[in-house]
Amino acid sequence: MSEAARTLSIVVLSWNTSELLRACLASLRRLPPDLDHEVIVVDNASADGSADMVAREFPEARLIRNEQNLGYAAGNNAGIRASSGRHVLLLNSDTEVAPDAPGLLVSHLEQDPSCGAVGAQLLNPDGTIQRACMRFPNLAVLIGFDTWFGKRFPLKCALERYFYRDFDHASSREVEQPPAAALAVPRRVFDQVGLLDEDLFLFFNDVDLCRRLRAAGFRIHFLAEARVLHHGGASTRGYREFALEWHRNRARYYRRAYGRLACRLAKVMTAWRALEEWWRTAHRMTDRAERRAASAEIRSVLAAVWRDAR
Repeated sequence: MSEAARTLSIVVLSWNTSELLRACLASLRRLPPDLDHEVIVVDNASADGSADMVAREFPEARLIRNEQNLGYAAGNNAGIRASSGRHVLLLNSDTEVAPDAPGLLVSHLEQDPSCGAVGAQLLNPDGTIQRACMRFPNLAVLIGFDTWFGKRFPLKCALERYFYRDFDHASSREVEQPPAAALAVPRRVFDQVGLLDEDLFLFFNDVDLCRRLRAAGFRIHFLAEARVLHHGGASTRGYREFALEWHRNRARYYRRAYGRLACRLAKVMTAWRALEEWWRTAHRMTDRAERRAASAEIRSVLAAVWRDAR
């Protein structure tokens, strides 16, 4: 990374969200003129003309065109490496920022050197608060997440704790993991703990980053005053290998956080989830061909996750 030349670098990762990206970049044009910043758009080989739209309508933004979809981690890392700000704001393309939000995030980081990252308050399109912060997932969360086990005590309580059900997201506080949809990190922190883990192609990379920040002694904050509209999941909804990548990245994360046995347990829970899904599919579908196709897809996800050794 180059020597910091300005206050803030805003890195916007783009993949097939042209209209939302346009709204995001338009919101960045409304930032106060005294905020010394740059905007870097990293396009992961979008097929909807996103990159051409940026070049044509937002010439002030620096555009990086990747020849293929490098994923969330590698795409953002490309933007971070190309940036020059003292602080970096990772911003999803399906967001629209309030004019004062980036400045508030920067001020918070500069007032508290112990803070290694600060997340913004995310709002739904109707203005309601997204309760998006989470605690770090432990082994109880691994077993209970999205399975029959999670509906029973004590795993139900573990999941409620994981999802911060005790926090209404209406006030600022220290948290374990705010979402990276709008996450500001000082450059010096990236220099110390490293960038996003590119083995986590799409999911769990923000969890892993926050885990490394906490391990290095940094605090992580949520700033309710910094408001960002978030449409949510716009890119991932169009990703054909969503389920496969989510389960594969989860297993890799648990290996990094808890070791080889935890990775094995993650794969076992993927198998259990596949069994549950197969059972529902078998009872819901009456057409035999559809049932076979759905079962084959479930088996392919399970086989790919189980073979993955990283």
